This record gives sequence, structure tokens and C-alpha cells, in this order.
Amino acid sequence: MNFSIPEFLYEESLGVFLLVTLLLGGGAAALAGRAIAKTWRPWWRILGYMLMLGAAVRFFHYALFGGTLLSLHYYFVDSAVCIGAGLLGFRATRANQMITQYGWLHERAGAMRWRRKTP
Repeated sequence: MNFSIPEFLYEESLGVFLLVTLLLGGGAAALAGRAIAKTWRPWWRILGYMLMLGAAVRFFHYALFGGTLLSLHYYFVDSAVCIGAGLLGFRATRANQMITQYGWLHERAGAMRWRRKTP
């Protein structure tokens, strides 16, 4: 069995993967995760939105660079990148919200974490 990580992640080229999937798709996903957190929605709402965004990223691969439109494998790769970026955007925003709005109760414990203040 011959397994190659680059062939597993992208079909066109590394530059196209970085541009379309990571930069455009991941950036949009991080902003969407941030918007979901700012409206105090639960984290699991990200999953549905990112599955739709993964389909849009797959369409960009198809329309702009001649990639395969109906590829379940690459759809899952694009969606996984979007879900990861969306969750990172959500968590960073939620940590900032908890520190800002509940500063009397919580303190920062890292870039994406908070903890209760000790008396």
C-alpha cells in the first residue's frame, strides 16, 4: 500500500491547497466561528455551517482550478480544515468574552482559556 500525505490532502498543488482551503476557507471559517461566539450560540452550531462552507471551498477548487467537484474524500478534507478553523475562532472569541464580560469572576489562563479567579 502506497500512502502519500500530499495526495491525501490535496489534488491540484500545495499552493492551491494553501490559498483556497487554508487561506480562503480557513479564514472564512474562523470569522464564522467568531460570529457564532459573539451571538452566544453553542459551539456545535459550527459543525453545520462548516459542512456548508466545505462544499463552497470544494466548488472553488472546481471552478477556479479544475479540481474534482464531487469528491467525498476532498470534501471531508476541506470540511475538516473549516471545522478546525471555525472552532479556533469560536474558542478565542469565547475566551475573550468570558474575560471581558465576567472579569470579576474569571481571569485569563492562556490565549484560548479562562479560569475562575481565586479569592
